[in-house]
Amino acid sequence: MKAIQRAQGDQREWQLRVDLAACFRLAVHFDWHESVGNHFSVAVSDDGKQFLMNPKWRHFSRIRASDLLLLDVDDQASLEGPNAPDPTAWCIHSHLHRSLPEAKVLLHCHPPYTTALATLKDPSLKAIDQNTARFHNRLIIDSEFGGMADNDEEGHRLAKLFSQCRSMIMGNHGVTTAAATVAEAFEDLYFLERASKTLMLAYASGQPLNILSDDVAEKTARAWEELAESAFDHFAQLKMMLDEQGADYAS
Repeated sequence: MKAIQRAQGDQREWQLRVDLAACFRLAVHFDWHESVGNHFSVAVSDDGKQFLMNPKWRHFSRIRASDLLLLDVDDQASLEGPNAPDPTAWCIHSHLHRSLPEAKVLLHCHPPYTTALATLKDPSLKAIDQNTARFHNRLIIDSEFGGMADNDEEGHRLAKLFSQCRSMIMGNHGVTTAAATVAEAFEDLYFLERASKTLMLAYASGQPLNILSDDVAEKTARAWEELAESAFDHFAQLKMMLDEQGADYAS
């Protein structure tokens, strides 16, 4: 019985590795990557303390399932070695996984439109269409950027904020999404960047925004929640696209 459970656990971890590796390749496909920075992670233990994350300073286009590091929040050795996560990656992901074990997946990056929105004096995501309305009252705006997130105090602060919602625009910084599955976290990241693009293009027109009423925006957001299962189909289709291109992310 123990051997069967171990085998099932190994198979589950490998599938998480494959799915997270696909996220890195898709981030490149959608032009969300940035040099060799940014970081995605997925918890493999129920308490969130053990998680997989990309090795330090590896370009997203080269990350494979077998490259992902298995890290332990309580093991300081996780910060040693040439591939150990950089201080910002460890600060954000170790604290969030430890404090919010239900947030199995954390995707942090600096996609262009959401990051541009994050730099505005008012970085709120106005509900002007159905994609922007998807995040109505379902998005955290963190306006307390104080430099690189690389210390315990900042990690605790972010964890407290994230307990309120699963998507965050990090003012003057970027974006982080959290969810119970890779597909759901990726879907939130995908639509948050799409929504930010729509809003930034609307701002660029110089014309007044036609903002939806709270009632219509809430109705639209709830309709999105009823379509939550589509995230899994979308992610599966995107992985098929990678497979058809001959990507080696699953190795």
